[in-house]
Amino acid sequence: MIAVGDKIPAVNLTLVAAEGDEVLTADALFAGKKVVLFAVPGAFTPTCSRAHLPGFVVHADEIKAKGVDMIACVAVNDGFVMRAWGEQQNAEAITMLADGGAAFTNAIGLTMDTGDFGGVRSQRYAMIVEDGSVTHLNVEQPKSFEVSSAEAMLALL
Repeated sequence: MIAVGDKIPAVNLTLVAAEGDEVLTADALFAGKKVVLFAVPGAFTPTCSRAHLPGFVVHADEIKAKGVDMIACVAVNDGFVMRAWGEQQNAEAITMLADGGAAFTNAIGLTMDTGDFGGVRSQRYAMIVEDGSVTHLNVEQPKSFEVSSAEAMLALL
């Protein structure tokens, strides 16, 4: 599993944007930036839609005021799903990242197999990345939502 001090790997992610999707390597996307990255097991799922993403939407201005260049949400979903979810959640201030084949999630060692729920998904976590290096990493225990919230990340900034 990725740890504090590790570099973000050079693995493709799909940046979901209004003007169209763009495939970039995660290391290039985060280079030279301070990023709060959070991951959810799946777009449109209960905790993800009621609490996790909405918390970052509500606190986006406060987080960015702490010197954060980008707040990014990643899930093992395709770009179409991430775009629709971002629009439904009014997440204009959040960079939506699709990890459709779980390449990024596998590379950082934070996958989980949910079986019939959806197969391989991401664990719920949040991290702070500064110029491509992880400075904080909060991984949730299964079926919990405590350490990866927007409020928890704000407390670390």
